[in-house]
Amino acid sequence: MATLMIQGTTSDAGKSTVVAALCRALARRGISVAPFKPQNMALNSAVTEDGGEIGRSTALQAQAAGVTPHSDMNPVLLKPETDRGAQVILRGKVHGHMDALDYHAYKRTAKESVMAAWQALESRFDVIIAEGAGSPAEINLRKGDIANMGFAEAADCPVLLVGDIDRGGVFAQLVGTLALLSESEQARTKGFIINRFRGDMALLNPGLEWLEERTGKPVLGTLPYLQGLVLDAEDSIGLTHAEKADQTLNVIVPALPRISNHTDFDPLRLHSQVSLSFIKADQPIPAADVIILPGSKSTASDLEWLKCQGWDNAIQRHLRYGGKVLGICGGFQMLGEWVDDPDGLEGKPGKVAGLGLLNLTTRMVAGKQLRNVRGVTIAEGAAVTGYEIHNGVSEGQALDSPLFEVDGRNEGAVSDDGQIMGTYLHGLFDHTQACRALLSRLGLQNAVHLDYQAHRERELDRLADMLEANVDIEAVIALIDAGVMKAVK
Repeated sequence: MATLMIQGTTSDAGKSTVVAALCRALARRGISVAPFKPQNMALNSAVTEDGGEIGRSTALQAQAAGVTPHSDMNPVLLKPETDRGAQVILRGKVHGHMDALDYHAYKRTAKESVMAAWQALESRFDVIIAEGAGSPAEINLRKGDIANMGFAEAADCPVLLVGDIDRGGVFAQLVGTLALLSESEQARTKGFIINRFRGDMALLNPGLEWLEERTGKPVLGTLPYLQGLVLDAEDSIGLTHAEKADQTLNVIVPALPRISNHTDFDPLRLHSQVSLSFIKADQPIPAADVIILPGSKSTASDLEWLKCQGWDNAIQRHLRYGGKVLGICGGFQMLGEWVDDPDGLEGKPGKVAGLGLLNLTTRMVAGKQLRNVRGVTIAEGAAVTGYEIHNGVSEGQALDSPLFEVDGRNEGAVSDDGQIMGTYLHGLFDHTQACRALLSRLGLQNAVHLDYQAHRERELDRLADMLEANVDIEAVIALIDAGVMKAVK
């Protein structure tokens, strides 16, 4: 059993994609491998086989490794609810709500969950590819660290450091990060990977030679900028869209302050007949065929934000002109008469008036509902799979006209005129039959076939191919083998 950790000089340096690529490359060699992210802060999450909740990027890495996602792969998940507080999830289950200072003090206890989860994975897999969070050189966060070098030191594993050259200043990133580490942390940093390079390697090579001479660490590879990559993002969303020659359905989504699981929309962004745009604060709201209200980690406060932006009036106008509206999870709750959070499970306690478009009310209750589901669309009988992650329980007459039947029960709601739909299911558009049926309901007839699962597999293979062509994979495997020998001794 051996662990290799990938850390980055910054957030979004490319750690997640490097880990996914390594997991796929090793799995193709017949190696039993699993991803591991000790601590993650993200609003994009997935439901695991054991009924837990982990970051969506880790679930994608598990797919790259050819294994089923498990809560041990991401033992600490922080889901921001305010600028200073977050829901804390330990080994897949809600532990509670903490502000930043309280969590900082709690990290020593959280470390126990991290190490127990890592040891459980090591007992089931030959290799663990761990991923850091942010940067290991955040001086103010180093005390009690469990996300980066704190874990690497406890697990006694080698580290590779990834820097993003597309941001500029990659040599300062790498040298500066290394300089801010302790001697033991510097020693366990075994090399560098340069990410997102565009240009002529002949111009970059002198810099790489200088970096190796300056630090005494090898550059194990330079990854090219991979154009057109569409895979589950950690937490950032693209607010622009590419024009498509075949577009026939215009979809807009409000980029809520606490938007969750925006990866629901990746298949639509990829679809050749759909133009999807995220609209952020103070942007004009364009004409569209469909408005989709996304999931939210703080439904009541995001609902108030939406009203302040004038979206409630825009949605009413959109419906008067014959447009369609779909609400997903928190967006579904917003469509009702009330959202009641008496215990402050998602923020400030209180009751907020909904948009009044569906006859239902929602109450936030303790005990988050986490499940993967299978079923069919009621009208078309199209197969649908998805997952639920929510505290809210909805009741009302609108639920008598469901959108789906899943696991033997009715789910979601459809208005009598078919203009308004809502559901708790995430991942609706990931599978071909459901995607085509839903797009038809939303106004796109004869939608082209889009197999998003096959697309994911192709993209993961593409990542692994790129890694193997541009990184000294044998040197990486040698680091892992050294860890195996150390564990045997």
